[in-house]
Amino acid sequence: MSLTNATLAGLVRPDSVHKRLYTDPEIFALEMERIYGQAWIYVGHESQVKAPGDYHTTRIGDQDVVMVRGTDGAVHVVYNRCPHKGAKIVPDGDGSVGKFFRCPYHAWTFRHDGTHLSAPLRNGLQNTCFDPKHPDFSMRRVARVDRYRGFVFASQSAEGPDLRTFLNGVVSSIDNLCDRSPVGEVEVTGGVFRVLQRSNWKLFYENLHDTMHAPVTHESSVVAAREKAAEMGTMPFELLVLDGNGEPYAFWEKLELRAYAYGHGYMEGIFDPAAAERDPVSTAHFAVLADAYGDERARRILGMNRHNTVIYGSGSPHTVFQQFRVIRPIAVDKTLVEIQLFRLKGAPDAVFDRALTYANVINSPSSNVMPDDVEVYARCQEGNQTRGGEWVSMHRYAGTDRATEDGFVSINGTSELPMRNQFAAWKRFMVDETTLPASTVEGAA
Repeated sequence: MSLTNATLAGLVRPDSVHKRLYTDPEIFALEMERIYGQAWIYVGHESQVKAPGDYHTTRIGDQDVVMVRGTDGAVHVVYNRCPHKGAKIVPDGDGSVGKFFRCPYHAWTFRHDGTHLSAPLRNGLQNTCFDPKHPDFSMRRVARVDRYRGFVFASQSAEGPDLRTFLNGVVSSIDNLCDRSPVGEVEVTGGVFRVLQRSNWKLFYENLHDTMHAPVTHESSVVAAREKAAEMGTMPFELLVLDGNGEPYAFWEKLELRAYAYGHGYMEGIFDPAAAERDPVSTAHFAVLADAYGDERARRILGMNRHNTVIYGSGSPHTVFQQFRVIRPIAVDKTLVEIQLFRLKGAPDAVFDRALTYANVINSPSSNVMPDDVEVYARCQEGNQTRGGEWVSMHRYAGTDRATEDGFVSINGTSELPMRNQFAAWKRFMVDETTLPASTVEGAA
């Protein structure tokens, strides 16, 4: 079936989307081209490639790429393909290529920026079209690469907004994460959690700001945490973060949801600022920040009460518990989530230990929370493949969102503003609106 712009536009309404967006392989293939082929996508943190030759493999949509540190100190991103026979140059993961890339098939070599270096028995290539200086015989570079405070992004398109413009309001989440270090720097530490989900990639983004699901989906872990706390006579941190999902709807209604261009956004107001003043880990953290920045700025940094941030197409950084959930679409019904954990350079070890505990309790494959979400994502995927209906509702507080200078803000924390914003961005990426009738464009939100 041919997907025209009019067809794609008709799948997104101001308050609902068609289930084909989650189930149609043809739409998924087009997303890889029009979203992941255009947007700035997070490929890693520069701390993962500290020395020249260090590399980290990842994906931009359906494309395997390599982030590598060059001998000049620059960070390069190239496609993981040898131009000779098309072999994958390096295996998935992290490592070092040494002074240059070397193909495991015929030993063609390339500099860290991908340019051709050598090929064995060059005499056999004389008087042919082979030209080592021609780009066709080098590893191809991703069109654009940029960094923001150590976070490396790449875009497969030579055109489009610069990285800072693309990130818009969510750049403050990256700033806050880094500012929580007394030297303003973070580094990826340890390995990563990986969770393979039986669902479309967009479901994960929607759920990050779905405040209505927590008391329902995570009911069993909330009950277990409260029973264990009663047995112990205390509520330690490990149980407290589980108990938080059991807050009544009135709590979630008070939160604030922010939405920005390109599908980004964040949630604010979820943590109790007064609790930090009674917490020895937070007190120690404040002390080192106050020494570095002064009391006023330290309070401002730790006072940013932000939960999940969405960088659409890339994943979700979490400022308070210093992690980045990287979301990689694999197929229309398969998504890989990788959870990176960051150490705040110069901060007390207890701050990192707590973040590690949070990651284990909430986001690891064996946690009491992540499996709940993974299961309901799969059920949404399966349900949308039935003939039980055509449209997916996003009606909560539709039409009430307040415009701000750079985006929108919800009037209620249970609003589905983030979902509507994500699919408005999806539509802008996927549809060339200059080809549509005016009435169709006006109906988009």
